[in-house]
Amino acid sequence: MRRLFLYLVLIACLAALPYVAPALGQPALPSLVARVMIYAIAAASLNLALGYGGMVSFGHAAFFGIGNYVVGILYFHHSEGTLLFGFIPGTDQLLITIPAAILVSGLLALVIGALALRTGGVQFIMITLAFAQMLFSFFVSLKTYGGDDGIIVRNANTLFGIGLRDKTAVYFVILAVAVLYFLWLNRVIGSSFGTMLAGIRQNEKRMMSLGIEPFRYKLFAFVLSGMGAGLAGALMAVFMRFVSPDTLAWTKSGELMIMIILGGVGTFVGPMFGAAAFTILQTYLASWTEHWQLVLGILLLIVVLGTKGGIHGVFAHFRKRAA
Repeated sequence: MRRLFLYLVLIACLAALPYVAPALGQPALPSLVARVMIYAIAAASLNLALGYGGMVSFGHAAFFGIGNYVVGILYFHHSEGTLLFGFIPGTDQLLITIPAAILVSGLLALVIGALALRTGGVQFIMITLAFAQMLFSFFVSLKTYGGDDGIIVRNANTLFGIGLRDKTAVYFVILAVAVLYFLWLNRVIGSSFGTMLAGIRQNEKRMMSLGIEPFRYKLFAFVLSGMGAGLAGALMAVFMRFVSPDTLAWTKSGELMIMIILGGVGTFVGPMFGAAAFTILQTYLASWTEHWQLVLGILLLIVVLGTKGGIHGVFAHFRKRAA
């Protein structure tokens, strides 16, 4: 009950932020928090595969970037008045672009997972990375969709006839989607499927001896994970009104992994903490020095070597001491 109360207070604070931030002299704060929520969804989706399923995917940027590009490509054909593949009309309707991004990301995750999960360890990591890099090179070469320059979404997506060009409107859309996503994720983790997945991560051979086929559960988790990353990528395209091939680069996969490590691998709130810490540090450190990656790297080493379970582990430690 206490945890539920804290979550409700957090949601209430986030809902009040667009109105409170200007009064505090921080008008850019809601935009920063919106990016934090988007990356929290992306990191939590990777954590489902990595933290709960034991699948170290270094190519999750593929799903994040595909979700990003689905929104951009549909908008491109909508603005040009052309058909995608000769029969799919473009659109700027959020209730179409977001589900389309989730569906395409899920199908891509199904293909990659069906191939990569037949291996394990380093081979699995390299296969996921290879697919992400192939997609990165593919979209860079597509001059129709901007190539290196990406796609500028000049007119924002619309929801129930309301244009999302206004940052406050899109902020509340992102907040609503983030709340619904984490509610859904909590149900998944707490379900029998989540229990099976945790058992497979801890001892796959023992689960096989019980008659459970790990491949099916791991593939399903990988697909769900890819769909979550695609959702985050689509939200980023809607929020930034820009689609870039950088969202497919291996560095984006590394950033998502850093967020999980910072927050706490295999914990529900860890990706939220990690996304907030990474995004805030990146924003403010970059404004202080061009060598912000060095400072961030040192902080990451301190977290990894000096804590057990990242930021979530630190909070859990102090909570136990207080109790």
